[in-house]
Amino acid sequence: MPQMTASPPTSEKTPAPRPGSDPLEGLSEGLKPAVERVLEGWGLSDDEALALARSAPEDLNGLCAAASILRDRGKGRVVTFSPKVFIPLTRLCRDFCGYCAFRQSPSEADRLYMTPEEALEVAAAGQRMGCAEALFTLGERPEQRYPQARRWLAGRGFSTTLEYLKSVSALTLKETALLPHGNPGVMSRREMASLKEVNVSMGMMLEILSQRLCQGDGPHSRAPSKWPKARLKALDMAGHLKIPFTTGILIGIGETRRERVETLLAIRESHRRHGHVQEVIVQNFRAKPNTPMAGHADAGTQDLLWNIAAARMILGPKANIQAPPNLSPTDYPAFLLAGINDWGGVSPLTIDYVNPEAPWPQLSELRRRTREKGFTLRPRLPIYPEFFMETADYVPAALRERLDAAADQDGYVKGGMERYVPATERPARA
Repeated sequence: MPQMTASPPTSEKTPAPRPGSDPLEGLSEGLKPAVERVLEGWGLSDDEALALARSAPEDLNGLCAAASILRDRGKGRVVTFSPKVFIPLTRLCRDFCGYCAFRQSPSEADRLYMTPEEALEVAAAGQRMGCAEALFTLGERPEQRYPQARRWLAGRGFSTTLEYLKSVSALTLKETALLPHGNPGVMSRREMASLKEVNVSMGMMLEILSQRLCQGDGPHSRAPSKWPKARLKALDMAGHLKIPFTTGILIGIGETRRERVETLLAIRESHRRHGHVQEVIVQNFRAKPNTPMAGHADAGTQDLLWNIAAARMILGPKANIQAPPNLSPTDYPAFLLAGINDWGGVSPLTIDYVNPEAPWPQLSELRRRTREKGFTLRPRLPIYPEFFMETADYVPAALRERLDAAADQDGYVKGGMERYVPATERPARA
């Protein structure tokens, strides 16, 4: 199965750090043994991982240096992104999260659901611009809260939003070259298995596994699908079904550093059991107007860098770790120095409907700023190469031909950056 990290201790060690690098210099004495073990090729124990939460500000440079070494060992100097279109099939949602500006009630929405024709129009436009992924993001089971949603679905022959999502995903596969990636929230085993037939990958953020944030006036107090047990059960169910899965954490919503580390450890444990976590997002909170948390402070860059480095050290050299560049438009190149190897989905066409105030960087700019840090930018599919190039376990046979047609010999998007970057900005050929 695709490997994220070794279970500590193991007999298999990763190569020594690059000559000249010394991430141990300046680290607190309490952190040095754990960081040294990581650099020697061992995975962190749970206690060692939790010790990262007690690190001091002056430890940040050493942690980032260690995380960068791990990333270079496991992923090299290639940084990827997924060229996508964002298709918000519905913004109705049964949950009320304190920070969310995506959800709408029926009285607020311009439309209850996108029609199949509207979704296909966006997908086709994205295909013309070289996109490979159709990202379907939608609210959680709105038909359970709103009779308007139930009537809309029933009028088109569906009883649930997830049934409708499957239908539109299948239509996208039939009518376009894009590959669907579904992000509809918590699902049952039956629902996941059904959606797997027409989605090459799926995703669901764990955010923060803290029951405390589900109580009182916490951000998840009115969001039953955000309760830790529900999230963890869905993550494990995806593993049982061998679904290539994207998950991650959201920092800055009132959690502690220890709770962040505990969430990363839960992701690591789920992947160790099932081998299905293809990508882990480290996302920073940004306050949105007209939400209960509108006055809450944004997560800071230094805190985000610490969490990226901690994620790399906990999850190991082979993990795919990303942080969204549009949420830190000035600072995002620094994330490369903390251990990421992916920028996530970036669209040349559609906005980020979850963070509408944060435009995507231009792909030519993303390439330039990535290259300035010494990395090569490559577009990828919504499923990582190791989940279909090295194994046949994660992709239904019906989707295999589509993947083979879309991928180059390394499993990335066929045609590479030349699909997106003007000829004047491409490197000269020998």
